[in-house]
Amino acid sequence: MRNTKAFKEAVAQTLAELARLGVTLAPATVEDTIEKNISTVAEQLRIQVRSAWRYFDARATADRLARSLSSYEDSSREKDVAQAPMPPIDNPELALVLAGVPDSLAQTGGDLYAVILNVAVNAWMAGHIHGEDGCAGCDGSRGPAGHDWETRMRTITEMQPNISKWFDRDVWTRAVNDTGYAVTRH
Repeated sequence: MRNTKAFKEAVAQTLAELARLGVTLAPATVEDTIEKNISTVAEQLRIQVRSAWRYFDARATADRLARSLSSYEDSSREKDVAQAPMPPIDNPELALVLAGVPDSLAQTGGDLYAVILNVAVNAWMAGHIHGEDGCAGCDGSRGPAGHDWETRMRTITEMQPNISKWFDRDVWTRAVNDTGYAVTRH
């Protein structure tokens, strides 16, 4: 289905309608939704997929997607889900994670998935370390700094003397570009 002209036109029309509404969604999300909708129509009406396209309406699909997104955002806001907790700016551990991105990009040959996975694991570990301060079950698992978060931050600061530079978007972007890679939108 995805290789058909009808499918590609439906995706393009739906993305245009979403743009008109001021809503940005990943094309893959729109593609998955359209594929599911057309398959469902064909199944329920017991018709071929190619015949189900006559029931497709890009504007209605975009409106449903926009309402669904808005509903999700509203329910998340009510539960205080929308904002992830952020460490204070100049947090040494966050600087260490940020500083590792250009190196990871160079080491993986530009494999963005591997870089993101590395960042996610390091960020998860940083949160885990912060959360387990004083955890008796984790004794001896953090080396000389142990579970003393303040000591850990001092140790990292000593390893990375210019922490604040990594919170400057231009410095970070130059470091990424120096690896020979850049993140650009297609």
